[in-house]
Amino acid sequence: MFWSRGKKIYLDYASATPVLAKAQQASEKAARVFANPGGLHAEAVEAKNLLTASRERIAAHLGCKGRELIFTSGLTEANNIAIVGYARALEQKLRTLKDTHWIVSSIEHASVLECFSEVERMGGTVTHVDPSPSGIILPERVKEVLRPAATFVSVGWGNNEIGTVQPLSRIAQVLRAHEKVHGMTVAFHSDAGQAPLYLSPQVHTLGVDLLSLGSGKLYGPRGPRGIGALYVGSRTQLSRIIFGGGQERGLRSGTEEPALAAGFVEALDEIFGLREGEKRRLRILRDEFAREICARIPNVIVNGDLKHALPHMLNVSMPGNRTGEYLVLLLDRAGISLSTRSACKEGEAESHVVAALGGGADTPWRAVNTLRFSLGLKTTRAEIKRVLDALASASTE
Repeated sequence: MFWSRGKKIYLDYASATPVLAKAQQASEKAARVFANPGGLHAEAVEAKNLLTASRERIAAHLGCKGRELIFTSGLTEANNIAIVGYARALEQKLRTLKDTHWIVSSIEHASVLECFSEVERMGGTVTHVDPSPSGIILPERVKEVLRPAATFVSVGWGNNEIGTVQPLSRIAQVLRAHEKVHGMTVAFHSDAGQAPLYLSPQVHTLGVDLLSLGSGKLYGPRGPRGIGALYVGSRTQLSRIIFGGGQERGLRSGTEEPALAAGFVEALDEIFGLREGEKRRLRILRDEFAREICARIPNVIVNGDLKHALPHMLNVSMPGNRTGEYLVLLLDRAGISLSTRSACKEGEAESHVVAALGGGADTPWRAVNTLRFSLGLKTTRAEIKRVLDALASASTE
């Protein structure tokens, strides 16, 4: 099933997924058509047709039109185009962001939060919404902070550290009601991350104007020449943040990669076919894993709400004075790969996501001693048993 292979127990699917064999094969086959899709000759037209076919197939999975989908290099770029691109478009229209209000959940990935820091530098007012103790961004909290000048809201679909699934459609209803009262458009963006592995990414059902996808989180091509996609709804205007030849509706200049797009859509086709079965299998496996950890290790804390989380994610805080980084390295020597939090935030003092859940006064170690286990297509019950044994041993060393 997989192109890549490894001998260790891999429980870091939230950081990166292996490439499915069919996706790799589709990329290699499409790469034989190496011409630039922007050309006029026959080979270029063939490359353009491959790109268009992939775009249409991905759009069908999202329930949108092909023209509403642009290809990017991955999730980070998609988030940047969505957020900073919207800010620049609004700045051009209003000449300033001084009187605009932007809202983001406080538990987003760095590629979202840093974009909002840029919005603040541009003059916009940014409000960070904290989650409930279980990790949910409640629609009523979003409603409470909305100002008449609200213009943009970003809430990730499935949190990349604790897995909580956010009620996007209910938040969208709050925003649409706000629009009717104040007469201003409030663009709604979501970083989809790994949620499409287990949830149907129908953009109109979710109620979003912008949705970011990344192939490297969805068993598709990744790496330096990666690929992602951004859904841009018809009522949303963006300005370019990358300058060049004007590809991808002028929003993402640079020569397109039909081979990567072909691998991306092939991965989506396969994982969407496996979605329901994997959702059930991994939820059972993950819940058993959580129960056993709690039974074997006193005072361990499960972060987030497993009933309202992606089925492959389990985030725990380990009691004691051993940091998450120490335990990750210890388990790595035992042949187990996992992380403490988002890979790009490894090495930081604490998890900003777990810290936002509260309770730090009683458990000051909670946001520091975090471990994120993320399961995937190759994860087995036998592997989980080995991990439990190693974790119990590591916690007492």
